Amino acid sequence: MGSLPQPNLPVIDLSVKNLNFTSSSHVTTCDEVVRALEEYGCFVAIYDGVSQELHDAIFRASQELFDLPIEVKVLNTSDTPMHGYVGQIPANPLYEGLGIENATTKEGVENFTKTICPVGNESFSENVLMYTKAVSELDQIVMRMVAKNYGIQEHYESLRRATTYLFKLLKYSSPKGDEREIGVVPHKDTSFMSILHQHEIKGLEIQTKDGEWIEVDPLPSSFIVMAGEACMAWTNGKIEPTCHRVMMQRDKDRYSLGLFTFIRDLKIQTPQELVDNNHPLQYDAFDHYKYLHYHASSEGQKSKFPVKSYCGT
Repeated sequence: MGSLPQPNLPVIDLSVKNLNFTSSSHVTTCDEVVRALEEYGCFVAIYDGVSQELHDAIFRASQELFDLPIEVKVLNTSDTPMHGYVGQIPANPLYEGLGIENATTKEGVENFTKTICPVGNESFSENVLMYTKAVSELDQIVMRMVAKNYGIQEHYESLRRATTYLFKLLKYSSPKGDEREIGVVPHKDTSFMSILHQHEIKGLEIQTKDGEWIEVDPLPSSFIVMAGEACMAWTNGKIEPTCHRVMMQRDKDRYSLGLFTFIRDLKIQTPQELVDNNHPLQYDAFDHYKYLHYHASSEGQKSKFPVKSYCGT
């Protein structure tokens, strides 16, 4: 008997030119998005909001930033765990990350560039801002589809106004030996949503509910849209976060980008429309940023399901 075919993640075309919000096909696309998120916690979006030129410029700049001395990179600090420079971690020795908070605002991007590359940063700032605004639009397209499908549009609009974006530049160094090595250990994101953008070198793997790992190829104009733990709490468990990892082979260094959504100054609360006798409330309202600190604490790290430990009913 031959081996069973590998499952693939759903691929959904969300190109702006194809999005007609009043057409019957839009309803079908909404259904596809929600079904993919409910089944896998993620999907591959084909999205034309980022030009090839901008894509190339961002990845070129990313490589230049990671080539900076470590004493410069560590200047990228944050009061929020994992939101600044992350690297030199024994559990993930191949991994480094640089974080830009409030990344869809001019102030947020300029704060980062003034700290890390004080000279000649104007074009970098402009490119990052163009990129984050384009990808944040993809996030909002997806979330409006989810809200429409669940009949909770008003609740999403208040969340959207409280959303802040963290942009992460990610590097995974090529392992020295011939064996595959872990670039980043299996984990679920603490974000509300995450949008990952691979470049040339594959390595991202998604775990299905059956425990199988799916390798995600870097397709042209493709973004991996992924639910985080906060989205699970908000949807009363309808959408579960994706467990994912990065596996590296001796080839060359791997660069990727991530735009992560967080909710500030508004408690995340499950809409009443998603609660009934068959679906009792699973999570109490909670402060997203306080949860991030709990997740990074020794108590949070020991918990198998930190978001349930933190705010589960």
